[in-house]
Amino acid sequence: MFSLSTFQPQQMVVPLSQVINAFHSLKNSATASVKTLHTDFSAEHTSYLKQPNVSLRDLGLSEIRTGHLDELLRRLLPPPGPEEPPAATSTWKTSHVSTTSFFHNKHGFSQRGSLRLGAPLFQRSPLKDLCQQLHLLPASVQRRGFKTLRTKSRRGESAYDGPVESEPYTPAFMKGLLLRDKGADAHSLDQVVKQRNLPENQQEAFKTGFTEGFMRSQALTQRAQDALRRTRLILLVLLLLGLYGLSRTPFFSGKGSFSDAVRFRTTSGLDSAVDPVQMKNVTFEHVKGVEEAKNELQDVVEFLKNPQKFTVLGGKLPKGILLVGPPGTGKTLLARAVAGEADVPFYYASGSEFDEMFVGVGASRIRNLFKEAKANAPCVIFIDELDSVGGKRIESPMHPYSRQTINQLLAEMDGFKPNEGVIVIGATNFAEALDNALVRPGRFDMQVTVPRPDVKGRTEILKWYLFKIKVDPAVDPEIIARGTVGFSGAELENLVNQAALKAAVDGKEMVTMKDLEFAKDKILMGPERKSVEIDKKNKTITAYHESGHAIVAYYTKDAMPINKATIMPRGPTLGHVSMLPENDRWSETRAQLLAQMDVSMGGRVAEELIFGNENITTGASSDFDGATKIAKMMVTRFGMSDKLGVMTYGDVSKQSPETQAAIEQEVRARQSHHETSTDDSKEHKTLADALLRYETLDAKEIQLVLEGKPLDH
Repeated sequence: MFSLSTFQPQQMVVPLSQVINAFHSLKNSATASVKTLHTDFSAEHTSYLKQPNVSLRDLGLSEIRTGHLDELLRRLLPPPGPEEPPAATSTWKTSHVSTTSFFHNKHGFSQRGSLRLGAPLFQRSPLKDLCQQLHLLPASVQRRGFKTLRTKSRRGESAYDGPVESEPYTPAFMKGLLLRDKGADAHSLDQVVKQRNLPENQQEAFKTGFTEGFMRSQALTQRAQDALRRTRLILLVLLLLGLYGLSRTPFFSGKGSFSDAVRFRTTSGLDSAVDPVQMKNVTFEHVKGVEEAKNELQDVVEFLKNPQKFTVLGGKLPKGILLVGPPGTGKTLLARAVAGEADVPFYYASGSEFDEMFVGVGASRIRNLFKEAKANAPCVIFIDELDSVGGKRIESPMHPYSRQTINQLLAEMDGFKPNEGVIVIGATNFAEALDNALVRPGRFDMQVTVPRPDVKGRTEILKWYLFKIKVDPAVDPEIIARGTVGFSGAELENLVNQAALKAAVDGKEMVTMKDLEFAKDKILMGPERKSVEIDKKNKTITAYHESGHAIVAYYTKDAMPINKATIMPRGPTLGHVSMLPENDRWSETRAQLLAQMDVSMGGRVAEELIFGNENITTGASSDFDGATKIAKMMVTRFGMSDKLGVMTYGDVSKQSPETQAAIEQEVRARQSHHETSTDDSKEHKTLADALLRYETLDAKEIQLVLEGKPLDH
């Protein structure tokens, strides 16, 4: 209930719903009055003012008496002001006297801020007079505005020809709120059809078209939503992949610092922790051909197994061991064998894994590596290609931070406690490139040389690799070892693998000696060029040229034994004669060097004797290089020249003309030996014909031909 009280003792109690209805009715009536007063009709109609007829029943106040209503309005509304003289009731009014305001000139009365309620409010019909005077409120007064020609033309072209009313300004957000609260006029398709007043024969077509359009819009909306969902899913996957990639980088994969973002594996150096490797399956039994190096590393294995044995006597083993040797000799295998024999963790790192594009990465990785190694002692740290990280320090503006890594390595190695049980093994092919501070005592103070294997070592290596494949029992590894002088363990492994591939291509069940010889020639001289078409003349010259080499090598006393002779093109050469030393030569005599020069010059001498000086070829260029090299070493390094004596010379081109002439005379002095060695043209012709017929002859076949015996081909 709504209570209205004043200081007077009398009170009037009115239902709240009736009061609200009364105010709403007043609002509607005032709006209708304002619209009626401000509507301009066309010249075809007469303008008139329609007064609203409002009753208490229309206002929902049928139960309120007139006295109560007057009392309510008197309490709610302000007291009335002085009345103005009523305006003329005539519709048409002509005045030639201007008033004080434009509003007064237009409407015939002045504009006031307060509502003027006259005495009629308290008469018999107060609501009627109130509604007539509500249009005088400032909010309902028409304001003068401006309209462009475009607006007028657009309004004139519109379908609606009714009177144009001025709409009050409403903010955009208020319009949104008002429109949002409005409900739909029709809640079903049938209601829409009824509102359209469509004929019965068009209602079904309208419903069908509406349904098809709605379904099509729904399909388009669904496709758009599906495409948006797929796009979001793809972006999410890409984001997750990007985050995972960032987590694998050194900056984000570390646990607490950048140094924790390093993991030294055999495949990657960018993971989050150092990962040791157990080498239980690699021992010294797997290392062949380097017995001296294995013996030196046995002490390291004993120290890792039983360190108390050395600490009791006060002895100290080296903190670092440097393995030096050519590539492929087994330095890495030796380091793994040390860890495998001692059964300790094996930490592997390559010198190129330490430094990257970021400053300080190398030093942090060195610290992390040694930190993990000390925590898992006893263990072995192996740094391959040590010259990459431990090279000599230079003052270079291009690499101002390149010394941080090696300085950290020096500090870590020299900061060891005497018996921490961590052995650092480094391997390099260029020991002369290492920094002097790195190889001093206290760091890498023990150097082990790992040379190329000798005949015995090559034989052991070949037996080890031949044991892993199916091989003919008639294969003699020693013969292959004698013909592979200078081969490393890796090259011998490659030789056996090439022979196995050749046997598989030929469809053989096992590897034979022929396959091994083929693989050896392929490595030494290159693959066969069977597709090359050589004319008969050049082929004959090549056969006599190679026969000259073979005959000189066969009859010269101090020359190496012949292995085979062939005129099959291989690589850049059209033919080749290979030698098979009985054993490795650690030093050579003067006679052996002269014999090598004789064999090298035998091909050119054979061409001169058989075809004459006018038909000699360029095929002896490589022979001249070998002979000249031997002659220069005899004169400049070995002191084997009677004219120059026991003196050594550096760069021959910087020597005096007399010295250079003496070297040339020493080379020419060998000419008499060549002529006497290739004097027998009959044997020469027989051997050349055999090469033309069979293309390749081994040592036994060459011996049979020179002895005049038939071949068993």
